[in-house]
Amino acid sequence: MRNAGTWWIIALIMLLLDLYVFQALKTVTQSSNERLRTVIHITYWVISALTLAALLSFPYIQALQSSKLFRNYVFAILVGLFFAKLVGSLFFLTDDLRRGSLFLLSKVMPDTGARFMGEGKGIPRSAFLSWLGLGLGGGLFGTLLYGFSNKYKYQVKKLTLAFENLPKAFEGMKIVHISDIHSGSFQNKPAVNHGVDLILQQKPDLILFTGDLVNDRAEEMQEYMDVFNRLTAPMGVYSSLGNHDYGDYVSWPSQQAKAENLERLKQVHAQLGWRLLMNEHVLFEKGGEQIALLGIENWGAKGRFPKYGKMQEAYPGTEKIPFKMLLSHDPSHWDAEVKTQYSDINLMLSGHTHGMQFGLENPYFKWSPVQWMYKQWAGLYEEGNQKLYVNRGYGFIGYPGRVGILPEITVIELAVKS
Repeated sequence: MRNAGTWWIIALIMLLLDLYVFQALKTVTQSSNERLRTVIHITYWVISALTLAALLSFPYIQALQSSKLFRNYVFAILVGLFFAKLVGSLFFLTDDLRRGSLFLLSKVMPDTGARFMGEGKGIPRSAFLSWLGLGLGGGLFGTLLYGFSNKYKYQVKKLTLAFENLPKAFEGMKIVHISDIHSGSFQNKPAVNHGVDLILQQKPDLILFTGDLVNDRAEEMQEYMDVFNRLTAPMGVYSSLGNHDYGDYVSWPSQQAKAENLERLKQVHAQLGWRLLMNEHVLFEKGGEQIALLGIENWGAKGRFPKYGKMQEAYPGTEKIPFKMLLSHDPSHWDAEVKTQYSDINLMLSGHTHGMQFGLENPYFKWSPVQWMYKQWAGLYEEGNQKLYVNRGYGFIGYPGRVGILPEITVIELAVKS
């Protein structure tokens, strides 16, 4: 019954929202016939009652906590309903502020206020604002439901990145970058397999993965070992750890159990045939020329994300290498340390944000609420001779869907800048 009190507080907030939204619902249905109005009102409260029952049951029923169906869909629907009602309530609140202002005006200036008050019937709610709030809230909820169908719609994004100091021997090298697999969220193995097919179809020279292989536990990869072990490339597959890989977000019976989980996850990378870079680097040589690939553990500058990464261990030995790439899960690392202390890192690859799995994106415009926390949150960023690419994530976590920001397979071709 851990955190049961928190769930009761959430349920109380939801109930207050239910009552508030119901006032707007009564406004827009007041002209309907009595039978239709009764059906709508009863349906509303049945859904609200089921929502509250699910919220209050969660801390007491272990099966709900361990159920992937509940975590992935039922919980997402509950959260969607909450935000839909919250968005609607902003418009209802605007209406109530209007009504309150008119009420005060009627007390200060009775003659003027009487024109709005009517014949002692009070100030009516605005049907327009009620419809607008219900429409936008319902639209948001419908959009989130639609997004369930997008979580395996992998998009292949191709780009060419040119660098002045790239050795000519490596011109045209093709890299596939993926991130944030989150295998513990998957429920459709054929769809995940199709994504791996898309990666292999790109015929990359090198495959790079920037962390969050699992949600919490190494065992989450068991069912998908035969999917991701198919990833191969002539120059190899290299990986790094993300914040979720350490098991920091679950309760373990002991620190030893947590440490053993991390060791098992490291073994998973090895069994997949991936070289996990733990604050270290590797050199690639071709035609007598070299480039370096550095990989560090998770290092986040935002919120309470951990700083396990150690650039001071990964960097030494690469000083004289003309071109360097870095695998670092959290893009906030770029501004906080890479740009300021390691200005000769030419290309940093990250993930972590998922683009919040929600936003708007087209060739001319890109927006997501996650940008309020992360300056670099999806796609390519450049400053001077340094570039950062933030992958939108292969998998998903929390919300089992994608709205506007689709799962990504990035194909990067390196070129010599003339």
